[in-house]
Formats: sequence, C-alpha cells, structure tokens
Amino acid sequence: MPYILIAFFVGLIPLISSGQSHEPAIPNFGPTFSVPNPDFPTDTTREYKVLFDIYQHPDDPEQINPQLNTLARFINMHTQAGVPLENLHVACVIHNRASVEALNDEKYQERYGVKNPNIPLMEALEEAGASIYMCGQSMGARGLKREELAAPIKVGLSAMTIILSLEQEGYQLIKF
Repeated sequence: MPYILIAFFVGLIPLISSGQSHEPAIPNFGPTFSVPNPDFPTDTTREYKVLFDIYQHPDDPEQINPQLNTLARFINMHTQAGVPLENLHVACVIHNRASVEALNDEKYQERYGVKNPNIPLMEALEEAGASIYMCGQSMGARGLKREELAAPIKVGLSAMTIILSLEQEGYQLIKF
C-alpha cells in the first residue's frame, strides 16, 4: 500500500509544479512574463522539440538579434513553467541576412567596429543545451569561412537541409 501512495504522489509532482514559477535557465537573456492559471495549461511532462529559423539582422549591429533571443525566451518561459530543461530540445538555423550573427568577435568587429553582441547569448544557449546551426550556402554566398565563426556554431550544407532533417526528427519549425 505505501508504494501505491508514493506512486500516486510522485505522479502529481508535474501537476503541482506546473503552477509554480521556477528560475529561468538563461537568466541574462530571454525575459518572459508569468502567466498565472492559464486556460491552456503547459504540459510539464512532455518533451518539446523546436527549431527556430533565424534569417533577419537588426539594423543596429550593437543590438542582440531578437530572433536569436527568442530561443532564450522559449527556454526560460518553459523552465519557469516547470518543464525540465532536459525536456527542451531547442535548435536554430542561421542564414540569409542573419549570417553575420555567427561571426566571431574579431570578424564582427572588423565589419561593424564592435564585438558581436550575440556571442554571450549563443554561449548561454549552448550551455542550456540548444544547438545553433549555420547555413553553409549562406556562408558561401557571403564569403564567410568556418574559422571566422563563433565557437557555438555548427555548419550544415544548407538551411533547407537542416530544417528538413530536424523536422523529420520531430522538431517543429517556429518561424517569426
């Protein structure tokens, strides 16, 4: 009988924790807002596999790319709602005008006169388990070399290939 009670209460833990606010997984990026008692509850027991399409570049090179910051927002809002970080499988593919976000500090500074403001964010995302991919075709079209990229960046054949492959692995594309 005690084992049944333990199993019952252990089964309630995800339901109980869904109403609590937890610390953000990436505290310096991706601010979010608490949503008490939502009508559409967040399932804190499921695994979320999401892919973000990062293709815009902000006009101000000193500004963090808001599309990239959305990854941190996604991770933070879900961990704060009680979803375990290990249940969040987050990836993005950088291409098109956003390709410069992938540059290391030295190359970004040569181009814009400032350090790449996205690198601390990308490092925090990587530390939280997110994967950041770069379109190899965008690299070629913009004359970028692998050694010019920031450390968290992984290169793929193309944005299209990365998106298609991850979708076939169950990732859902979120395009903002």
